[in-house]
Amino acid sequence: MLIDQILSGNINIQFLVSWLVAITVALTVHEFAHAKVADMCGDPTARNMGRVSLNPLAHYDPIGTTMILLFGMGWGKAVPINPVNFGYPRRDDALVALAGPGANIVTAALLALPLRFEFAGEYGSALATIVLLSLFLAFFNLIPIFPLDGSHIVQAILPYEKARNYAIFMSRYGMILLLILIVTGMLGRVVVIPALLLYYLLSGSFFPGFF
Repeated sequence: MLIDQILSGNINIQFLVSWLVAITVALTVHEFAHAKVADMCGDPTARNMGRVSLNPLAHYDPIGTTMILLFGMGWGKAVPINPVNFGYPRRDDALVALAGPGANIVTAALLALPLRFEFAGEYGSALATIVLLSLFLAFFNLIPIFPLDGSHIVQAILPYEKARNYAIFMSRYGMILLLILIVTGMLGRVVVIPALLLYYLLSGSFFPGFF
């Protein structure tokens, strides 16, 4: 991550540019997908706030996005949702939650095509970085811990009473569980391993530096 290069005093400009582009693409696609699907499901909240947009500035969070740049972990500006406007609240909430990670995986699959068929040329490094970061963001958000997207998906699948208990538990302990994953290093296994595997399947090669 960038923080490692800053501390070592050896900043790689090519890496910095690739990382900035990757963050911009991955976060913009992710948040746009949330906002677009919410709007399609009948909730105009995000659209009224200018979030149904591919303009990166609409989704930039000064703290969370900067943390991704420096530490490889953070967030974009949360998309405002009002489930009251949904026609089918539980189903639509799950669709909105799934839209972000799903859009990241689709983006990764499309951008991996030049890598797989070896016509990326000088853009290979940048494309590889975007593909991998998109997959990281997708698998991170699919973790079924509040406030991540995966918790909304699980809540929609569970029977109503169990979903309610799950939501209460996660609202109380979700952040603690997420912190435990980070501190113990389990987050890396949960996110990095499946992301690298899917990267290999999509691009036909391992990401440089990991193997």
